[in-house]
Amino acid sequence: MNYLKKLSRFIIPYKRYGILNIISNVLYAFFSTLAMVSLMPMINVLFGEGKKVSVKPVYSGFTNLKEYLESLMNYFITTTSEQFGPQRSLLYMIILIISLFLLKNFFNYLGLYFITFLRNGVLKSLRNDIYDKVLTLPISYYSEKKKGDIIARISGDVNEVKNSLLAILELIVKEPLTILFAIIAMFTISVKLTIFVFLFIPISGFIISRIGKSLKKKSNRVQTEQGIFLSTLEETLSGLKVIKGFNAEGRFNNQFQESTNRFYGFSNKLMNRQNLASPTSEFLGIVTIAALLWYGGSMVLIDKTLTGGAFITYMALAYQILTPAKAISKASYKVKAGNAAADRILEILETKSPLEDLPNAKSKDTFESQIKLNNISFKYEDDLVLKNFSLIVPKGKSVALVGQSGSGKSTIANLVTRFYDVNEGSICIDGENIKDLTKHSIRNLMGIVTQDSILFNDSIKNNILLGKEEASDEDIIDALKIANAWEFVKDLPQGIETNIGDSGNKLSGGQKQRLSIARAVLKNPPIMILDEATSALDTESERLVQDALENMMKNRTSIVIAHRLSTIQNADVIVVMLKGEIAEHGTHSELIAKNGVYKKLVEMQSFD
Repeated sequence: MNYLKKLSRFIIPYKRYGILNIISNVLYAFFSTLAMVSLMPMINVLFGEGKKVSVKPVYSGFTNLKEYLESLMNYFITTTSEQFGPQRSLLYMIILIISLFLLKNFFNYLGLYFITFLRNGVLKSLRNDIYDKVLTLPISYYSEKKKGDIIARISGDVNEVKNSLLAILELIVKEPLTILFAIIAMFTISVKLTIFVFLFIPISGFIISRIGKSLKKKSNRVQTEQGIFLSTLEETLSGLKVIKGFNAEGRFNNQFQESTNRFYGFSNKLMNRQNLASPTSEFLGIVTIAALLWYGGSMVLIDKTLTGGAFITYMALAYQILTPAKAISKASYKVKAGNAAADRILEILETKSPLEDLPNAKSKDTFESQIKLNNISFKYEDDLVLKNFSLIVPKGKSVALVGQSGSGKSTIANLVTRFYDVNEGSICIDGENIKDLTKHSIRNLMGIVTQDSILFNDSIKNNILLGKEEASDEDIIDALKIANAWEFVKDLPQGIETNIGDSGNKLSGGQKQRLSIARAVLKNPPIMILDEATSALDTESERLVQDALENMMKNRTSIVIAHRLSTIQNADVIVVMLKGEIAEHGTHSELIAKNGVYKKLVEMQSFD
């Protein structure tokens, strides 16, 4: 029940299917027992053991229901046999049995039919919620987590939960009711024999529970290890060039095989523990049946307190308990595995984002005057990356940030776009703290071009439409022209409809970067952030991209992070950073005249 409570918000939208499944399972359990009980009159007809009743019985209340039904059945058999012969009675009994088994299987199918919608609905909702959470959580969350582990949770763990939902309804409704109805029928046949059976049930239950005790822990190990080898696979596919270039195939192969070997060991332990359930429960069931044969047989042969037909029916009912008992033991293991998987899924879903919008956060649609960084300090882990850093970026001006790697340039881009929050100080747009604004509206005001051209396995058109979904083909072509990208796009076989492959790998570095710029141009934001947008390019590509950037930055507020002179020498203000602080600032000519840090960097022709 605790497991169902954990998943209740995903189950509630599909609860009608759960209710219909429960109703179908109740009817399945009822007709399962009735089908077995109906064997007794047929056996009595075959062996002539039935009590002959020539007068139709009269119903005298619920307390005498059993005697009334027995007498009614015997009356029907007696009159039918006298009128048409015993073979006709046997035929009617066979038709009754077939009908009851047909109803049993019909309701079994209905139960499975309805549970399918519940299981697949919960599967869909879980996956949608996890993916939504993946998009919502801050970038800092993924610097600590393995991507493969997230993939394992959204695929393998969610499937484990789906499978366990059928198991849990079997565990709490279908199989227990089948056992309950069978036990009630067994009590009506022989109280003495049923009490004898109950001596064995606690022993069996104890043994089976001992087998399943550590299953959740074992299942959790398997699912965690699956995340590890999927992470290795994801990293391998992302870094295949580097792996091959450094002849590191052996190292990564060993790393992957070590993980799959651990997965192999954990899976074997888990499956062997699960596989032990079925033979154990069956063996314990057969021991119970053997004891019944001995004790019940003596009641038929010696004490004469039980008829042969009643005893055979009783044995059929006792054996019928075995199947659901085995199913319950299997289902309990599936539920434990599902419980472990649910815990891993809920760990992601219940993670609180430190960057949640405030309840009264405002939406900002325009940029009027300036971006101001007020004495901000920030650290990713222990050491401060920025220390009491202040900067004003007036509207329509371009501010360039230069400095050695690790000086905090890219961190400023991450903070202004609110991918991270400052530890101290504040960042304001038009005098409003960005923490008081919605993230969506802040990012709507900004266009971002990064060093790594992040493109998706789709057409050029759809990649650029991320900037403005409702844009026309003409708008896309205009953006491509401004970004100096139309010159190569127009020559592609399908133009803007051309698929650019995984991460845009069908294109060169310069082409990918120009598409990234076109995407930002199409968005047409008032603020542009360029994070080392030309650092990975060759000289010719850099010239084309630099022209595109200058076209894009006209009459626009820009924060430019770069380590190449060509990118920043025309900026209105150049800020030279050193260990998270401002070393000097001014225009290109002013800083050259100062003969300080900037001039040394220019002489080196690199700010890296």
